Amino acid sequence: MKLQTIINEWLQFKKISIKESTYFRYVYIINQYILPYFNEVNMEQLVEYDFNIYVENLLGILSPTSAKNTLGVFKSMLKFSQSKYGYRFNFEFVAIPKSYTEELRVLTKREKNKLEKYCKNSNTLRDIGIVICLNTGLRIGEICALKWDCIDLDKHCIKVKKTMQRIYNKNDKKSIVKEDIPKTQKSVRTIPISTKLYNILKPLKKNFSKNCYFLTGSAYNYIEPRNYQYMFKKCLKDCKIKDFHFHQLRHTFATDCINVGMDTKSLSEILGHANVKITLDKYVHSSFKSKKKYLEKL
Repeated sequence: MKLQTIINEWLQFKKISIKESTYFRYVYIINQYILPYFNEVNMEQLVEYDFNIYVENLLGILSPTSAKNTLGVFKSMLKFSQSKYGYRFNFEFVAIPKSYTEELRVLTKREKNKLEKYCKNSNTLRDIGIVICLNTGLRIGEICALKWDCIDLDKHCIKVKKTMQRIYNKNDKKSIVKEDIPKTQKSVRTIPISTKLYNILKPLKKNFSKNCYFLTGSAYNYIEPRNYQYMFKKCLKDCKIKDFHFHQLRHTFATDCINVGMDTKSLSEILGHANVKITLDKYVHSSFKSKKKYLEKL
């Protein structure tokens, strides 16, 4: 039996229980990073395959996080074939080596102040969007999909109802921009905003109707995540901040919240995580200073 047969059956099996955007992401991963290696391989050959060679190949072209996601898709397919057809694979202990794991860095206090000052002084909506993310932990797809009707200044909160992402379209083999509800129920959430952020947003809101995208001030034109990444890089260059990515704004926000004493459950709800463990494992890295402070209390 060819791997392609298993892939088709697995995709049909998954399609009924996942979002369309997730389905297309799986298709993209399969076409880009699985089939090029295993297109002509049958399942009997895979049983004897040393998957560590495949991991090494992935780490040569992908970041550790992307390689891990690709392995997750592949493992799910092989487990499906195992349960349906009885194939046995030596895949359980295949993982990204610890030497490749990368810790997301956070902005220093000086860098954060410099970036916020730059964005406020530029007085453009797209740069104010960066300030929003720094102070709420919004994902890039969430800030791109944010409209003014979800910014409730009377209640001092932002309601996250939509996200925007670029997904792979199998039919024409091109990627498309799609606006949709977030991938999990916990991602649909209400985030309180600080007085500082309220004072930034209040004078702006009167200039735009409720159905306008925040980043553009238009009801019809939006900034998609990929383009917003490029704009963000320009801000970083102007601020002379190196080795930083947009998603690390969220990481910076989470770490700052922990360092000022926010409980993990509240932070998890603000970030829209499915459970508290994700918050602890992925985003929260206490500073050396805070660790020392707690040890002094012993």
